[in-house]
Amino acid sequence: MLLSTDIWVGALIRRAEVSGAFAMVERKGDANAGSVLVKVLNRPRGTATLYAEATRMDGERFWMQPHASDQERELDDYIARAVSRDPDLWVVEIDDRQGRHFLTEPVEQTS
Repeated sequence: MLLSTDIWVGALIRRAEVSGAFAMVERKGDANAGSVLVKVLNRPRGTATLYAEATRMDGERFWMQPHASDQERELDDYIARAVSRDPDLWVVEIDDRQGRHFLTEPVEQTS
């Protein structure tokens, strides 16, 4: 059984904060079944990374980078377009000096 989105987001934020990062909900979506985008900021490097949840054919959940840019402005534009298509979408922003995402599911990196 999967957790509701609001509980899952709360756990992600807690993991980040316990590890010394700052995390917050930028946009609330559907509390029970909304999709989530996670934007990670690494201010010392001046970069950002965006993660989106996805599901494989076998039902396994994983995270991927839906947009390869590391520029925050470009990622914000991508997020705005995604929100216009999906009003139930959640957006979580994590500001971490090490650029950690704190996701526990598999994360596929882009090359």
